[in-house]
Amino acid sequence: QVQLVESGGGLVQAGGSLRLSCAASGLTFSNYAMGWFRQAPGKARAFVAAISRSGGMTSYADSVKGRFTISRDNANNTVYLQMNSLKAEDTATYYCAAVVAIVVITTGTPYNHWGQGTQVTVSS
Repeated sequence: QVQLVESGGGLVQAGGSLRLSCAASGLTFSNYAMGWFRQAPGKARAFVAAISRSGGMTSYADSVKGRFTISRDNANNTVYLQMNSLKAEDTATYYCAAVVAIVVITTGTPYNHWGQGTQVTVSS
């Protein structure tokens, strides 16, 4: 059974940093492209960042470019999201997702495995 477990969320002041982790189990991690999405209250789920299965390709939403960095450790079945210069508008529940793919996937529909989410709250 595939499991994705996010951690690292919390409350941080604007301008601060957080590092989210997503630990995967029950799958051959290196076969999966990974993505981070977020959903704020009353809003639709939105793409944040994605990484190819090798880690050689990444993609970011315009709103987080230059502030967030996605990375992965295939030896430890973990994907990370380093979030710097956080803003109040980054407040949301953050989800990691997995799909068997070679390239980056920037839309949510193709992903067939999702974590339960971790809350990020940025105070202004």
